[in-house]
Amino acid sequence: MRTIAIIGAGPAGIEAASILAAMEDTEVLLFEQSASNLDNLRDKAFLFPDFSSAADLVEVMESKLDRDNIKLHLATEITSVTSTGAATEAGGIMAWELQDASGARYTADAVLVTTGYKVFDAKRKEELGYGIYPGVITSIDMEKMLKEGKILNTMGDTPRKVVFLQCVGSRDEKSGNHYCSKVCCVTAVKQAIELRKLLPEVEAYVFYMDLRMWGGGFEEMYRAAQEQYDVRFVRGRISEAASTFDGKIQIKSEDTLVGLPLKMSADLLVLMVGMEPSEGTKKLTRQCNCADAYGFATTMNPHLRDNETAQPGLYVAGSCKRPMSINDTLTDARSAALRIVEYLRG
Repeated sequence: MRTIAIIGAGPAGIEAASILAAMEDTEVLLFEQSASNLDNLRDKAFLFPDFSSAADLVEVMESKLDRDNIKLHLATEITSVTSTGAATEAGGIMAWELQDASGARYTADAVLVTTGYKVFDAKRKEELGYGIYPGVITSIDMEKMLKEGKILNTMGDTPRKVVFLQCVGSRDEKSGNHYCSKVCCVTAVKQAIELRKLLPEVEAYVFYMDLRMWGGGFEEMYRAAQEQYDVRFVRGRISEAASTFDGKIQIKSEDTLVGLPLKMSADLLVLMVGMEPSEGTKKLTRQCNCADAYGFATTMNPHLRDNETAQPGLYVAGSCKRPMSINDTLTDARSAALRIVEYLRG
């Protein structure tokens, strides 16, 4: 009997578990620190680029766990992952030992880390007013409003003007994150379209440094946002946000295309927060000596060995490596599962 331990029950962990559990004589131990799985996916309303329901995807992913040989351990934080140095019955493969926060121990023939990401804490950008002015919200807050189908300003009224600001906590020396979070641009486009569908009279603006439409159908979404939904794009960074006497948010910026300062008031300012490695990712990558400068997991090679670490039998997948979209995460999980199958077969 082979045992494979997977740490993190998000899309990557569940997808890999469903594939590995299809092997004969295999048990999959799936650990999740939270009390529920798929937390980052449950926050979403619709997914890009097809605007499919996130709730439908959650339902499909949960159905993949309906196997007797997948043992899901919720509210279980794995604090230690070490190679025992001893061979197991699976063809002389090195055994791994995991320990959780309660002290319980587990053994496995291979370990897959899928501990994912957390969103940037927008309070670290104090000049933008998140946590200070109620009219400043994050993209996660907006997603929850869209999911409920109810967008309100601080006065409890339907907003007339909503501004989205890109690259909050990404590509930013002040926050210490020089990398691009990859999905913020397309998320702003998606949310602006959803907003205009829900409230056709609202004015929607997107402030950006430059727009990075990474995937298939993303550029078409951007064009549709302008041509069909009248979303207005402004090239410029917002330097400061402040509250006005009537509960609006006044922003100061510069339109860098025309080289002129710009001042605008809006009912809501939406900060498109980027991805950072989760606390679980940071802890495990440091312990396993596979952390990059930010705490994401590093691999042997970004092209041919992108799921393998320097330690045989220890694999990584999904956004614990770097920011990824959901479809990229699922593809990467399938790749990791294949590598583990190859490893266990020698």
